[in-house]
Amino acid sequence: MLVAACGTDDGDGASKDFAGTVDIGGGRNIYLECAGTGSPTVVFESGLRFGADQWTTTADPAATSAFDGVAEFTRVCSYDRPGVVLGGDALSRSDPVPQPITTTDPVADLQSLLGATDAVGPGPFVLAAHSYGGQIARLFAGTYPDEVAGLVLIDAQSEELQTLLPPEQFEEFLRLNTPQQDSLDEYPDLERVDFVRSFDEIRAAAPIRPQPLVVLSADRSVAPQIAEGIANGTLPADIDPGYGPALDAVQPIAQSNLAQLVPGATHVTNTNSGHNINIEQPQLVIDGVRDVVDAVRDGRTEP
Repeated sequence: MLVAACGTDDGDGASKDFAGTVDIGGGRNIYLECAGTGSPTVVFESGLRFGADQWTTTADPAATSAFDGVAEFTRVCSYDRPGVVLGGDALSRSDPVPQPITTTDPVADLQSLLGATDAVGPGPFVLAAHSYGGQIARLFAGTYPDEVAGLVLIDAQSEELQTLLPPEQFEEFLRLNTPQQDSLDEYPDLERVDFVRSFDEIRAAAPIRPQPLVVLSADRSVAPQIAEGIANGTLPADIDPGYGPALDAVQPIAQSNLAQLVPGATHVTNTNSGHNINIEQPQLVIDGVRDVVDAVRDGRTEP
């Protein structure tokens, strides 16, 4: 069980469980959870509008969560970005920031967070990132190469969607990733991303250095998941019927190209999962992280 704390370290933070807020400067606090011991520390980066609890949630109640599984063999941390929503509709435990953001904003926050507390442990770190979090992890690795030892990309979002999707379907992508007005009325500080500018940022970033990389890709069609989202009210009913098939057509290309970011990367495509692999198949995430951690410990650049 994580022990609650608030922004103070006693010099031995990386050997203790931690759950609390960390002062990152500028009058702002970020909520952080850490557990386990060992090096390198794994830092989980959540998908768009997901909080730290994404990594302790499983579709199968009997399954070991990604967070708990990784904590068995090394230090692991996750955190709430500003404006995320937790399970049960609770709001982010981190201080709000002006919205919308571009990806350089959470990259700067992560850099500040890692340097503000010894609860995380020393770098360089392994970043394990889901969906939009993959953009953050990649931009962080390009911006701060000495602080990243390895990457796990979990059905990570790719800037190539902008060029691979037909223009009208990319516009649909932007619309569906923008909160609806009723959500903003309830939570004005809800995370929202300027994807066009953010994709430009990732294109302009320095290439990722050779390092252990595991890419996990969903293998279930997006189209039925969209239909389910429309039926349960989590997606708008007026989605272009061609959007799901268009996304299904380009995702394998985008995911394959992510696995080409560094030589010798491992690409796992047989996941029996939709987009939220870390929730549906957490053991795959645990195994992928273990492969990268083992490679880092052995001094290898390939998992």
